[in-house]
Amino acid sequence: MKTIIHNDWQTVLEPEFEQAYYAQLHQFLKQEYATQTVYPDMYHIFTAFEWTPFSQVKVVILGQDPYHNPNQGMGVSFAVRPGVRLPPSLQNIYKELQDDLGIAPVEHGYLKSWADQGVLLLNSVLTVRRGQAFSHKGKGWEQLTDKAIEKLSQRGKVVFILWGNAAKAKRALIDETKNVVLTAAHPSPFSARYGFFGSHPFSQTNAALEKFGETPIDWRLPAHVDEDQPTA
Repeated sequence: MKTIIHNDWQTVLEPEFEQAYYAQLHQFLKQEYATQTVYPDMYHIFTAFEWTPFSQVKVVILGQDPYHNPNQGMGVSFAVRPGVRLPPSLQNIYKELQDDLGIAPVEHGYLKSWADQGVLLLNSVLTVRRGQAFSHKGKGWEQLTDKAIEKLSQRGKVVFILWGNAAKAKRALIDETKNVVLTAAHPSPFSARYGFFGSHPFSQTNAALEKFGETPIDWRLPAHVDEDQPTA
């Protein structure tokens, strides 16, 4: 089955889809989806790329791998579908958003309005087994997503938001003469108090975008979203 992304990411990543590592990854995933419960479903693996075309990316929020509990993983970092209970990390992101910009939290975790403005909600690893965090780590996804980061870095004028050590390790891929990198602790309950809270990533991002001559992100989310709203 040929991998298709329905925008300019297809051209950017096409050479990776032809590599031996990707063929091995593809075979691994066929077996996983046939024998295990894997998130997200196979039709939403590339939702982050579908939501935010390469040419429109202004900000990258980098996660590690999808949520591994039922109904959570949907192909974009930190977000969940409408109607799904907010994960603790996302609750903390909303707390920091309120502290930073005075934006009150919403009750849903559907972040598509951010993606529509150029925020790429990318995980380093795009799939996971149910209940087994990092279970698809080291299978090939990192090579693909590292290439995506490198291509955006080469294009320039992107703000990369790296939360936690796994994300910070990607800093070496980014040309900081052409881009801005913001780092902080991960927003999970285990680490948020050690440097995530008070990091003001949202206002810092908008200040950087303005210096680039780009329109800032409106970080406000709609109060209500349609639970039947498509996720890709």
